Amino acid sequence: MHSYQPPLEDFNFILHDFLKIEKEDIKGYHDLLPEFTKTIFEEAGKLASEVISPSNRDGDEQGCKLENGIVRTPDSFKVAFDKLREGGWLSLDIEEEFGGQNLPLILSTVTNEMFTSANMSLTMYSGLSRGAYSAIFLHGSEEQKQLYLPKLASCEWTGTMNLTEPHCGTDLGLIRTKATPNGNGSYQVSGQKIFISSGDHDLSKNIIHLVLAKTPDALEGVKGISLFVVPKFLVNEDGSLGERNNLSVGKIEKKMGIKGNATCVMNYDGAKGYLVGEENKGLRSMFTMMNEARLGVGMQGLAQAEIAYQAALAYAKDRRQGRAIQGKAEPHENADPIIVHPDVRRNLMEQKSFIEGARGFIAWAAVLLDKAKRENDKSAEGIASLLIPVIKGFVTDKGFEYTINAQQVFGGHGYIEEWGMSQYARDCRIAMIYEGTNGIQALDLVGRKLATNGGKHMREYLNLIQSFIKEEHSEDFNTDFIAPLKKSIEHLQTALMFFMENGLKNPLSAVSGATDFLHLVGLVSLGFIWSKQAQTAKEQLKNAEANKEFLEAKILTGAYFMLRQLPETKLRLDRVLTGEKQVMSLAADQF
Repeated sequence: MHSYQPPLEDFNFILHDFLKIEKEDIKGYHDLLPEFTKTIFEEAGKLASEVISPSNRDGDEQGCKLENGIVRTPDSFKVAFDKLREGGWLSLDIEEEFGGQNLPLILSTVTNEMFTSANMSLTMYSGLSRGAYSAIFLHGSEEQKQLYLPKLASCEWTGTMNLTEPHCGTDLGLIRTKATPNGNGSYQVSGQKIFISSGDHDLSKNIIHLVLAKTPDALEGVKGISLFVVPKFLVNEDGSLGERNNLSVGKIEKKMGIKGNATCVMNYDGAKGYLVGEENKGLRSMFTMMNEARLGVGMQGLAQAEIAYQAALAYAKDRRQGRAIQGKAEPHENADPIIVHPDVRRNLMEQKSFIEGARGFIAWAAVLLDKAKRENDKSAEGIASLLIPVIKGFVTDKGFEYTINAQQVFGGHGYIEEWGMSQYARDCRIAMIYEGTNGIQALDLVGRKLATNGGKHMREYLNLIQSFIKEEHSEDFNTDFIAPLKKSIEHLQTALMFFMENGLKNPLSAVSGATDFLHLVGLVSLGFIWSKQAQTAKEQLKNAEANKEFLEAKILTGAYFMLRQLPETKLRLDRVLTGEKQVMSLAADQF
């Protein structure tokens, strides 16, 4: 299995050349000088490649085991998780008052990409804890914050989010889990939750479950859902652990991938729980941290594509089969490395151009979220909220596609387990499903986000791109970047006009093209990001000390995306314009 190598030069380029983060007028950003971030990323990269990456195969081969009611994680996981915890890597962007370092989200986004590429299953244990932390931080009482947040911040305790039940997932209004008041401020929580990532394990001393449930007099549907904190071990007033709560693991799910993460069926049998926020406002409380959570899932798609690409590239340079069409590349050898073959090059270029474009896209979105949180910038918040379903849906769709493409480079060796390529594809697949399936992300984009504030945020986003297009550019840049970007924007605007003219009178026509529209926005976004990155690279080439080979490769890779992949926007538009006719044409019994 390939050992992960962090793309440090690309991180540096994106943050300091492309985004120029140290010049952003955002609290904490002026301190993000290249020397500072370089040190952080080098240390994180060393940990990812030397400690976390070697544990990845253990997760897949050993999986998690339920023994006498206790979940055991793979042998190497505890050492790796302890290193993450001891180094403070799990609390970079957490508030100082609860033991974090209060650094910007952009830093934790980059470090988490490295850790996720190295071992996605392992990093999920801390990722879910971050979600639980955010929910309590935003909606919990002061007592709950003091009791739970310091331990969640350090991951001495970890957290989960319990939404799904056997009969309902997306339609949470159907949940049956009950929370009955005990009369002393606590509740008895009873019910069953499924698909609970990190539901139980041996990596932390306690697990803080956030559980959606309904009180006896709850309103119907989603308006009657409340949120409860239900610890595995009850917590005494002084913060020490008390008795075991009345909850248990029914089973560990057998899964396609992420086998090193314990996906559990959780049984709550009158477990003691405590209300977070107000009754009947639980769904709102749970979903307040969804922007960051879905950004993280999008990053998982990117991270798995990155490690798969690294492995495929190394293999393509080493594996010898056939001869270059234009003549022997290495006449002294019996065969040439397969990287000389055009179709292998095409495959690798598709992966590389997606990965570097998506990395820039996600990093920019993290900056927008930082600006929204640290400066209360409503415009940044609006654009970020608009793009989050695109990052979650488009990037994970494509991330999975390119893990498959990377596997293809290996031929038959990619299909057997020896080289580890199937694990990247299997692990990546879940990112298209959890935190709201990608179909739900498309519906969220078309049905909610486009119309928010009368379409203000989409107009602001389009204005950003249009302003860039109108800038003065060189002739070759216009040909390779501006002309394709301009054409893709026209496709997007035509799709938007179709929705405006048809969406209200015939909603089916809009939602039938929702997934194609999400991909259209994703392609345009990567086209915009690539154009900006290429412009930056051209400027940096004027610097005598710059790495010209890296910058020239950046420009050529961007041009590949613009001329070979961005034209897919026309296909997506054509599908949107067909409306619902072909999608809904068959009766159910005709399938």
